[in-house]
Amino acid sequence: MDANELGAVPVLMYHQIVDKPRSDYDRRPADFRAELERLAKEGYVPVTAGAYSTGKIDIPAGRHPVVLTFDDSTDSQFALGDDGRPVADSAVGILRDVARRHPGFKPAATFFVNGDAFAATGTKKALRWLHAHGFEVGNHTRDHANLRDISAGEAQQQIAAGQQVIEESVPGAKVTSLALPFGVQPNPPGLDIKGAADGKRYSYDGAYLVGAGPAPSPYASAFDPVGIPRIRSAGAHVKDAQFGSAHWLDELRDGAVARYTSDGDPDRISYPESGSARPAKEFRERTRPY
Repeated sequence: MDANELGAVPVLMYHQIVDKPRSDYDRRPADFRAELERLAKEGYVPVTAGAYSTGKIDIPAGRHPVVLTFDDSTDSQFALGDDGRPVADSAVGILRDVARRHPGFKPAATFFVNGDAFAATGTKKALRWLHAHGFEVGNHTRDHANLRDISAGEAQQQIAAGQQVIEESVPGAKVTSLALPFGVQPNPPGLDIKGAADGKRYSYDGAYLVGAGPAPSPYASAFDPVGIPRIRSAGAHVKDAQFGSAHWLDELRDGAVARYTSDGDPDRISYPESGSARPAKEFRERTRPY
């Protein structure tokens, strides 16, 4: 399989993983498992949002990165049982089980959390467990605020306060990724990447939208860390299915959208000159067009 490290990357967005979905953003555990099984069989390897947005994608040749992101820090995504292990039908429980069944499919994901994260387990205990087991903990603002509806100062306060919750829960953790509540950027948009409030500064490598399509390669000139698109996880026969994961994974599989395919060397960026994507200036010394 020819390498194309300027190809598109699916950044999938999940919310509740429940038996009885109450919105288009919820998925049943069986459907979530089936999507992960599909990703594993189609050669995807999960990477965190932080690894993607900084271009630290180290996966085997011929494989494709996928970013699994979870918003709102709900108990259906992660909860610890009485035995101290993730609940089996939670997102983390299912992801770890699929990874055990498919060597090379890493149990990696990014959890974008609010101030009251994972109530059943407790914020500090939950975030420390996730961080200790290789998951990325990202910011989703303290109160899930619509950043466009408030002032620039208030937007920075919400972002900084959300970061503080994470840092106080996980001493030494570095927060590098932000998911925008409702997919809404502050005014000006650059405040989602860098700002400060109440003595707390933040600086992120990527801010994630709700979005409706694959994201560009982090090495491509089209990559913009201020607003990275995501794909809502959804089946093939739901409302607005053309914006969901089943549709876009088909497009990526069939070649309608050129997808990122690794060359196996994290220090080199291989891509076909015949493609439309071009490398960003800062990566040109590492490129190998063919």
